[in-house]
Amino acid sequence: MSNVYEIAQAQFEKASKHLGLSTTLELILSQPKNELIVNFPVLMDDGRYELFKGYRIQHNNIMGPYKGGIRFHPEVHLDEVKALAAWMTWKCSLMEIPFGGAKGGIKFNPRDYSRQELERITRRFTHALGSNIGPDHDIPAPDMGTNSQTMVWMMDTFMNNVSHDRKNAVRGIVTGKSVTSGGSLGRGKATGQGLVFAVKAWAKERSFDLTQSDFVVQGFGNVGYHAARLLAGEGSKLKAVQDHTGSIRNEAGIDPVELGAYVLETGGISGFAGASACSREEFFSTQADIFVPAALEQQITAETAPTMNFKLIAEGANGPTDLDGERIMLEKGAEFLPDILANGGGVTVSYFEWLQNRRAESWTEEDVDGRLLNKVNNAYGNMRALAKEYQVDNRTAAYMHAIRRIQVVYDERGIFP
Repeated sequence: MSNVYEIAQAQFEKASKHLGLSTTLELILSQPKNELIVNFPVLMDDGRYELFKGYRIQHNNIMGPYKGGIRFHPEVHLDEVKALAAWMTWKCSLMEIPFGGAKGGIKFNPRDYSRQELERITRRFTHALGSNIGPDHDIPAPDMGTNSQTMVWMMDTFMNNVSHDRKNAVRGIVTGKSVTSGGSLGRGKATGQGLVFAVKAWAKERSFDLTQSDFVVQGFGNVGYHAARLLAGEGSKLKAVQDHTGSIRNEAGIDPVELGAYVLETGGISGFAGASACSREEFFSTQADIFVPAALEQQITAETAPTMNFKLIAEGANGPTDLDGERIMLEKGAEFLPDILANGGGVTVSYFEWLQNRRAESWTEEDVDGRLLNKVNNAYGNMRALAKEYQVDNRTAAYMHAIRRIQVVYDERGIFP
């Protein structure tokens, strides 16, 4: 498997060359501004202590406060978090929201711990980060292995470390909170909703009929479920799904709502009565119009891409395609909605949540969805305009728009001192 940070760098360098980016700015953007690693002990339910390693990488904040998720996963490591933080920088710039990029995580498997242990791990990590995060400095959000409850624990821990007169003022320390604790309506489905808005923009440009289409989803957590549910709502048919428990397929179609309820009850898709089990190889070779990778990085590779046959790959996950996988799929004539566009709905609605917290407002779900649609359509249009102007692929064009906006700000502000 390739080094994920090297993949992120190669994507950045490809776009930079088309832009003619100065060597100074390319140097500055090639590494994160800050890399924080913390090791902290946590009391387990049986009375013993475990030591956990946590990361917070702050890539760039020229456009605004650092912004990015917190990941709980056994494969979390420094280069992965660095890549994810860089992608957040480009994502926020492409979506034209006033944030920079960051990412964090703890290396462990949350499924192996009780709710009480997860709360203590989350609170100790938040305390260890201390003033390295803040609503005007660095704003975490949910990611793989974390959810709205995780964010509420982080918020409460941070609130209890500030003075009484500032407690409510720091509610925006995290986004992706539950609605009752200051979250936004529409945030839970936001990443999947943004992906479907991007797919609809693609379909409209090509006069492609989604009601006659079919699709495949890898990963059936928050992003995969909502993307599947919303695409099915557009008339498209879900043919195959893969998650950490296995792969399933049904040529006649899988009901994403029924599957979602089953996963909520059992923890995975394996054994779902509405489809038959299939191998990993059979999953990737399923014939469909759209593929939605919504799981881990580096799933579309030189190993899997040769068997894949899709018109569109809408990247719900961060970095699901390596360099060889992308080259093979582009040679086959497939198009990409790159991750910094296709999963940009999450951070965009996080921005809306942050705004609502600052203004002490609560927007309707229709208002949130309408604003998100405008952001996605604007980003899609900017990407496609550059793709046509420079005759480049969508990912390169999306990076070019994101980097060019950052370049303008550096040119205007200069380098201090």
